[in-house]
Amino acid sequence: MTDFNKIDLNLLRVFEAILEERSLTRAGQRLGLSQPAISYALGRLRSSFDDPLFVRATEGMLPTPTAEQLALPIGRAIASIREALRHGEQFDPATSVREFRLSMSDIGEQVFLPPLCEQLQQIAPLIRLEAGQVPVTDVEERLRLGQLDFAIGNLPALKQSTKYAVLFHEAYVCMTRKRPGLPARKLSRDKFLELLHVAVASSESSHRTIDDSLRAAGLHRRVALRVPHFTVIPQILERTDWMVTLPLRVAQLFNQSERFVVYPLPVAIPEVEVTVHWHETFDSDEGSRWFRELIIRTLRDT
Repeated sequence: MTDFNKIDLNLLRVFEAILEERSLTRAGQRLGLSQPAISYALGRLRSSFDDPLFVRATEGMLPTPTAEQLALPIGRAIASIREALRHGEQFDPATSVREFRLSMSDIGEQVFLPPLCEQLQQIAPLIRLEAGQVPVTDVEERLRLGQLDFAIGNLPALKQSTKYAVLFHEAYVCMTRKRPGLPARKLSRDKFLELLHVAVASSESSHRTIDDSLRAAGLHRRVALRVPHFTVIPQILERTDWMVTLPLRVAQLFNQSERFVVYPLPVAIPEVEVTVHWHETFDSDEGSRWFRELIIRTLRDT
């Protein structure tokens, strides 16, 4: 059994960083520690818990069964310490150096991060952000443990277990390269079905179920390409006569140079609800509340 009086609590931060980053190098960069310092800390952790904790694999440093069992209690302990240290702290956005961690899809990063970063530069220049894609199955636990501050997107599965606010409702449209022979304003069902399509299998539920919505409306797309992210879509459409179905805001982002033509879908499908989620544990945290209000104020107008 590990003696609590002999454990360096800083080692728990190293454990958490390696667990999340799956890399000693990235864990060191995150904590501001050198590679030898991280390796030494991992050696002390292994000695304290009498277990390798992390083993090298092609996917990175993978946790052992013991490390997976320790992840939750250590995460809770770190979250509690962080919360205790912030107790009574006066949050001043103009001088705060706090870091907020966000989860969003690849296209969410393109749509949401620019206006958020613009606002932060103006009113909170020292605050740092870390954005990434966290599997939706892991989001609630990471929010609860303080390993993640907010998740933004179409995330209906989180509504029962987190606090949330609605940012906006999004319609879907279709987009293709401008060229002769296309309709001026509206696309018929027959033309929609005639064209080949690009299907995006994004992590968000709205993109994964778009085929279901279209099929329910009687539209069975002929898919020429399936991709996991939206970022490559403009380059694909520029070189083909293919079409993509995507959120209106994304279409507007991709079509700033007006190289494409954007149509309403030839059938009505439900709009999606984009929300920001956080955990009730941090509902009253002054800094978290301030940044939550900034997200809502900024993205509701995006």
